Parts: sequence; structure tokens; C-alpha cells
Amino acid sequence: MKQYRVGIIGCTGMVGQRFTTILENHPWFRVTALAASANSAGKTYREAVAGRWAMKTPIPAEMAELPVYDAVKDMDTVVSLVDFVFCAVNMKAEEILALEEAYAKKECPVLSNNKQHRSFPDVPMIVPELNADHAQVIETQRKRLGTRKGFIAVKSNCSLQSYVPAIHPLLDLGVTKVLACTYQAISGASKTFETMPEIVDNVIPYIGGEEEKSEQEPLKIWGKVENGLIVNATSPSITSQCLRVPVSDGHMAAVFFSMDKKISKEEIIQRWNGFKGPAQELELPSAPKQFIHYFTEENRPQTRLDRDLEGGMAISVGRLRPDTQYDYKFVCLSHNTLRGAAGGGLLMAELLCKLGYLD
Repeated sequence: MKQYRVGIIGCTGMVGQRFTTILENHPWFRVTALAASANSAGKTYREAVAGRWAMKTPIPAEMAELPVYDAVKDMDTVVSLVDFVFCAVNMKAEEILALEEAYAKKECPVLSNNKQHRSFPDVPMIVPELNADHAQVIETQRKRLGTRKGFIAVKSNCSLQSYVPAIHPLLDLGVTKVLACTYQAISGASKTFETMPEIVDNVIPYIGGEEEKSEQEPLKIWGKVENGLIVNATSPSITSQCLRVPVSDGHMAAVFFSMDKKISKEEIIQRWNGFKGPAQELELPSAPKQFIHYFTEENRPQTRLDRDLEGGMAISVGRLRPDTQYDYKFVCLSHNTLRGAAGGGLLMAELLCKLGYLD
């Protein structure tokens, strides 16, 4: 496999830091450029994250002394050093839209963890196990942008990564409605317990914009490509509530759903444990061997015990049982900065690499 040169835009934030750790010693990708805001530009990466390194592992040695560029002013330099970039910046919405499109128009593919381009019908929002075929709209997007190589692809919201994969293998049964209540870790807000003391011994019952994304984005993931554009699915009907809880990493969800076709609990569990997608079939380096793991114990999955399953890239499910208002209910868990954020972006990059979109 060809070695690809990779840049991280927004390298000093929580997701950017996570990208550095999971890209260390990657078999296909090598980090050759780091960029962030003007405040960090001109420093080494070690200097730029001094006092705010939030990962449990040390700064990767191969990146510690790399210079940090200004993501805007040094764009031409960054583009000259990379084959594509991951983008996880903290900027105003209009600035993110302009930044990502500018990189793409300079023939640099952008794999984004930001939400601003997620609603564009020619921008694929890919979960590699679920909707790899959406990559084909990149050709339509390139025509719009006037590019040969450049494009933008996005990763979905991290709160979806637990319950959407669990519902996906059941869609052919006619899933009609879903209720998902998510209990989200503080790293999803780029916080640690030191920087978010108000969460200790507390639950905050509101995360701005999260419920809308949780209800709308799955319909794009489950949409179909028609005439080069993604047309969102119209069902199932989804409603959600999203709470911030005192957990460092790991988003949990309590999910209720109904279906047109009734099957047994055992058949659902068999579908979950046996489910594979393109990420497994292509043997992508970051893909979990088994995407969905069902726990038979009544008290699992648990955040601290199960969030790191298969390197934090697998989905944990448990407590499947009949419900009095819906057909079934269950609990599920995913690691929000691995499967949900940086790891999901990396897996998407591996897929697009394998499909030839990054050449």
C-alpha cells in the first residue's frame, strides 16, 4: 500500500490530539503537517499543547517537534506537504465552511469532523460499515467545486455511533420509530474533569444542537444516492434526548424501537453479532474485527469496562428486551473520541483510500 502524507487541521484540540495518537505508527498514513489557530502557529507541537494535553498517552515522539502552521495563512504550505487533511477545528460556522472548501479547491481532500458540511447532498457522511456507497457522490461534488482531486467528506455526529449501527442490521424488518436517550461523556465537549468542574456529581440535561443532529443525521446515513446526490431516508421516525454525564470518554444510549416485521430477541442478537460491513470485508487497518458485540450480562455494557473494546472502534450492546410501548429496548455504548470522532474519521479515510478517492 502506498504511504500517504497526512495533515491535521485543528491539531491542538481534543479531537486533533486524538488524531495524533491514533495516527502514530499507522501502516498507510504518516503525519507530515500540523495546523491550528494563529495563537499556536510558529510553535512546535509540544509547545502548542503544553499544559493542555488531554490524552492518556504521551505526545507522539514523531510529531512532538513538528512545527504548527496557521491553518488559514499557511494553507499553501500545508497543502504542499500533504496528500489529504483531517479537519477538526473550533471556528465560527461560516469560517469552517470557507476553510474546508478552500483546502478542497486547492486539490487537497478534506476529511472533516466538523458539522458544517454534513447537510450538503453531494458531501458524503460515511460510517464505513453502513453506507460506503455514498462515496460515489464525490464525483458530483468535484464538478461543483471545479476540482480534479479535492473534495470534502464528513464524519457524522459522535452520539449516533452507538445506536445507529445497532438499528442498521434491522432496517429490512421495517423499523418505524426510534427513541434514543444519550448519556454523553465530557470529552465530547472537549473537556476533562479539570476543565469542567461543574460536571462533577452532576448531570446536565442539555447539549446545544445535539438532539437535532441525533434525529436528522441518521436519515442521511440511511439515504440513497440518486442522480449523484444523497436523498435522505424518510423513516424511521427518530426522537432523542441528549444529556451530559460525569464520564471522561464514552457515549451511552438507551434505545427503544418498533418494527413492522416481528422477530425474536435471539434473531436480533444473531444479526448484531454477525453483522459485517465494507470496513471488515476490506480489512481496513482500524476496523474492528467484530463491529457489534452483544453482552448477555444484565449490567453490561458499562462505560469504563467496555468503551475501549477493539481499540475503541467496536459498538457494545446489551439489555435487549421487549418493551410495553415499543417492540424492543436496549442499551448501547461507543467510544466518542475513537469510534465517534477521530477513529471514525480515520476509518473513513482508510475506506476512501482503498476505493481510490485519495490518489
